[in-house]
Amino acid sequence: MYETIKVEVTNQVAWIKLSRPDKLNAITAQMNKEILQSVKAAGKNDQVRCIVITGEGRAFCSGQDLTGVNEDMDHGKVLRDLYNPMVLEIHHCDKPVIAAVNGVAAGAGMSLALACDFRLLSEKASFVESFIHVGLVPDAGNLYFLPKLIGHAKALELAILGEKINSSQAEELGLATKVFNDNIWQEEVASFAERLAALPTTAISLIKKNLKSSWNITFADSLEKDAQSQRIAGMTSDHKEGVKAFIEKRKPSFQGR
Repeated sequence: MYETIKVEVTNQVAWIKLSRPDKLNAITAQMNKEILQSVKAAGKNDQVRCIVITGEGRAFCSGQDLTGVNEDMDHGKVLRDLYNPMVLEIHHCDKPVIAAVNGVAAGAGMSLALACDFRLLSEKASFVESFIHVGLVPDAGNLYFLPKLIGHAKALELAILGEKINSSQAEELGLATKVFNDNIWQEEVASFAERLAALPTTAISLIKKNLKSSWNITFADSLEKDAQSQRIAGMTSDHKEGVKAFIEKRKPSFQGR
C-alpha cells in the first residue's frame, strides 16, 4: 500500500515508520503524501487510540531529500502542496501523536517531530535546524512550535546558528518528553504509547483542542470552552467508568468512548 513508510497497528497503537533508511529517511513528495494518508487513516480507525511516528535505521528523518531540489523550484508551492497539509493533519489529529526519535531529526525532520504531541528520544537522537546551512528558513510549522516549547530567545538561537542538539540538551531545553537508553528505547516507547492508548480518548482530544486554542482566545472564552468540553466529557462512558472505579477503589478500564 505504501512505498516510503511502513504502518502497523499493535495494542491500539498505530506505528508509522519512515522507511528510506539508505537515505536517512529523507522526505520525498511521496513520503509527504503517505505520512498524511496514514495519519488520517489512523485518526479515523476506531481500533487506534495512539499514533507513533518513527524512523527505520539510524535516523529519524534527515529532512527534505535534496536530490529532488533544483534552482527553479518554487519552495512555497512545495510547502503549500505537501508539507503544510502533512503537518496540519498531525496537528489537528484528535488522538495523541508521538514522535519516537531514534536518530537525527534534521530540517523538515525536526519540523515533523515538533508537530507531534510528544517526543520520545533515544540517547542517540539529535535535532538540527539545518535550514540555515542551505540559506533557507525553518518551515512546516517549525517556527510556530519551537518557541512554544523552548521560548523565543532559544528558538531564535537554534534557528539561526543551526547547531546540533544532542538528546541530553534536548531534554534540558524541553524538546524531549523523555530520553531513554538505546537498549530499552523500543520497549519504553511501546509502553508509553500503550499507556496513552489506555486513557480516555475523548478527554485527550478535548485537552489537545483547548490547549491549542488557549493561545488565541480570552480567559473568559477559555472558561466557556472548559464548560463546553466538560459537558461533552461528562457524557462519555469513560467518565462513568472513571467515577465507578474511583468509588470501587480499582484501576479504571477506559474503552475510548
